[in-house]
Amino acid sequence: MLGLLVCGLAPTMEVFVLGRVVQGLGGGALMSSLYVVVGEVFPEALRPSIFASFAAAWVLPSLFGPAVAAFVAHALGWRWVFLLVVVLVLGCGLLVSPALRRLRVRDEPGRADARRLLAWSVLAAAAVLAVELLGSIEGPLAVTALLPLLLVGVAVRPLLPPGTLRAARGLPAVMVTRGALAAAFFCAEAYVVFVLQERWGYSPGQAGIALSIVGVVWAAASQAQARVRLSNTRVMTIGTTLVLAGLVVLAASVAGTIHPLLAMAGYGLGGAGMGFAYARTGVSMLAGSTDADRGFNSSALTISDSLGGALALAVSGVVYASVRRADADPFTAVFALAAALAVVAVLAARRTRPVRG
Repeated sequence: MLGLLVCGLAPTMEVFVLGRVVQGLGGGALMSSLYVVVGEVFPEALRPSIFASFAAAWVLPSLFGPAVAAFVAHALGWRWVFLLVVVLVLGCGLLVSPALRRLRVRDEPGRADARRLLAWSVLAAAAVLAVELLGSIEGPLAVTALLPLLLVGVAVRPLLPPGTLRAARGLPAVMVTRGALAAAFFCAEAYVVFVLQERWGYSPGQAGIALSIVGVVWAAASQAQARVRLSNTRVMTIGTTLVLAGLVVLAASVAGTIHPLLAMAGYGLGGAGMGFAYARTGVSMLAGSTDADRGFNSSALTISDSLGGALALAVSGVVYASVRRADADPFTAVFALAAALAVVAVLAARRTRPVRG
């Protein structure tokens, strides 16, 4: 709510950006907390349905939010797009607070541990930003982007379960699956509308329809995964394979300039895979957690998701600029990168089976 208020009342762009930072802090904390609450309140058998409901809750804003925001901005001004949402957030808080008060209070990590983890998180985020900034430099100095890229790996290690960076079997592989899924799909998504406009001459509105369709497909696939009687590992493997297949189709259609409908079909297939696999990463994380580490693991899954997507976007931006300067097809290079990240997701998903003993 504070971030929304700062954005809505911002006198300058710098203050507006600060408000978005505060929103990001609240959103990250909220997502981790929601996972913990799901683990506390719902039995394991119902968790796939709960995470499917989360997906539906994302789809409705993506479908209707832009149109409503445009109407509010036109009728009342852009500031009210942020200020009116404060009322919605306040209402959500009032609705959920009675249930939260009934939850058991658990021991939390010490303040020193919390500060240490926050410091590592800030360092990881700054390193991701440095990758894009340094990688955008023309000439040999662009190689310096490798240093913050290595720093990302160092910074995230304390924030994730042991063995995550080598995709150890069980919970660490779940974290890698989630991060690689976000990296692959959102890397491609960032360029889908762009390529439809540049390569096939679609208008922004026409190209944006692809995003709306994929949102519906994602939600439908999330509902489907809640109804199949398959193990978490099998569902995640099927989902990541669908994402890989969809991104390969997307990359091939762009490389050959075959047809925009084929490109959108590949993107839609990837969205179906995301809906199938994405929700189960949360279910699998909770299944592999105990009361003592549920909060840490929920935070780790959110970090893997957000940093995976952010790092992929940073690297894809560098790849796009570099390939374009070389007079080659930057879109094919970006979608090939997304497909390669999807391969990582498939391999990691196959290692998510819980370790017994």
